[in-house]
Amino acid sequence: MTDATTVAAAREPGSRAVRTRGLSKRYGKGTLAVDGLDLEVPYGAVFGFLGPNGCGKTTTIRMLLGLIEASSGTAELLGEPMPGSARKALPRIGALVEGPAFHPYLSGVDNLRRIDAVDRSTDPATVAERIESALDRVGLRAAARKRFRAYSLGMKQRLAIAGALLRPRELLILDEPTNGLDPQGTREVRSLIGQLAADGVTVLLSTHLLSEVEQVCSHVAVMHRGRLVTQSSLEELRATVVSRVRVETAAVEDAARVLGGAGLSDVVAGAGEVTALIGEHPPEKLVDALVAEGVPVRGFGVVRPDLEDVFVSLTGEGFDVGG
Repeated sequence: MTDATTVAAAREPGSRAVRTRGLSKRYGKGTLAVDGLDLEVPYGAVFGFLGPNGCGKTTTIRMLLGLIEASSGTAELLGEPMPGSARKALPRIGALVEGPAFHPYLSGVDNLRRIDAVDRSTDPATVAERIESALDRVGLRAAARKRFRAYSLGMKQRLAIAGALLRPRELLILDEPTNGLDPQGTREVRSLIGQLAADGVTVLLSTHLLSEVEQVCSHVAVMHRGRLVTQSSLEELRATVVSRVRVETAAVEDAARVLGGAGLSDVVAGAGEVTALIGEHPPEKLVDALVAEGVPVRGFGVVRPDLEDVFVSLTGEGFDVGG
């Protein structure tokens, strides 16, 4: 992989692995697929580009890589303006966009040889070693000689990631990399992303899966209907939504009265439990208040908001968690 320390030392303060300003894409006169995107991906981040299918994520990635022309705005990858400096920037970038496309009658290793042969910046003398290393990283060494048409969808996806790893990369852009993978394959890809990040690679991970972002990402940007709703570290984003207290009790009306009297808002009484926004109230004092009022408490906890809660708070809409 790249010498992350050397690369990082050469970066200017405030530089970003990905930066866009007012990036937009309009199709025809009506459809605005991406609307004024100001995206900033820090170096070294595993950056979750999150949003439902059709919200503009893939269109954004295609503009970043110079695959389609932006209607307006600017984009930079690794400090280089795109698409003007594509020849300078792209050899430092690996990408998987809209699923894998390989020759069905060639083996996995032969498909990777064809990909490598197109890259004039690689050393032909090291191709066998680099292909073996890439296949090993994605867990496909045992299937290297199988024809691509015999691969499962998960194997095809991992082979595509291997193609992006045939040379050292500073930035890896992955569009729905776990799409179609079984649970084991999904865990392998997530583990691989973590290893790449540990090696100093910046990863831009486009996904519609909330669980994927929560498990592997350090930063997140939320897209909704072509617009960027918010971007920040994952922890900062979660902090924008207040946690809820949950009281398990048979006396739900009494518990709701006590919580409301203590100043908690959005008190909701359900079957055998009461929840409310906890705000800055110390949990232990709430327990004391409930006990003092004779409320039988079977369970008490503070529920931390997840990304679905955050998405709903930002957009007012639900999210297809499972894809």
